[in-house]
Amino acid sequence: MSTEDVCISAQKLVPHCDAAVECMKARLRHPHVQDGAAVWGLARDVGLADLDPSYSYLMWCRDFAATSVVARPTDGGAPLGFVTGYRRPEAADTLFVRQVAVARAARDQGLELAMLEWLAGNVPDLRYVETTVTPDDEPAARLFSAFAAANHGQPHRHALFAPDQFPDSHEPEILFRIRL
Repeated sequence: MSTEDVCISAQKLVPHCDAAVECMKARLRHPHVQDGAAVWGLARDVGLADLDPSYSYLMWCRDFAATSVVARPTDGGAPLGFVTGYRRPEAADTLFVRQVAVARAARDQGLELAMLEWLAGNVPDLRYVETTVTPDDEPAARLFSAFAAANHGQPHRHALFAPDQFPDSHEPEILFRIRL
């Protein structure tokens, strides 16, 4: 299993920590079932809009570990962030990103983008990354636009689900499709 140690700091993501840059060291890797409870706790603590039951995070860390990533401090401790994703059954070259969460202490330092980049580089045979974003979720739109730019492109966007397709009150979900 591939892991990568990264440093996040006020100066954004740096590949290696040195004494001149104060940073938080994080290890990126695919999650294990044992990460499920802590990943759920992080999702709950940061107020993730689509919080799933704790059981779902345990199953995700078991069944979709190869298409997900968790960031943990290199010296141990609770997760700093995670990305859950899966290969689309009809399009095996496409990774759909379901959720992205980052602890408040690690926000705005590049960890979100680093996890997406790590995941794209550690899931074989990918050509596309997809996600959905609601119109009011500007941070997610910025993140996936930055990910697209880092991969030399712009996300292709179109409405995937209209409000009237949901059985409850819900904003439209806009599909972001990014070519790698």
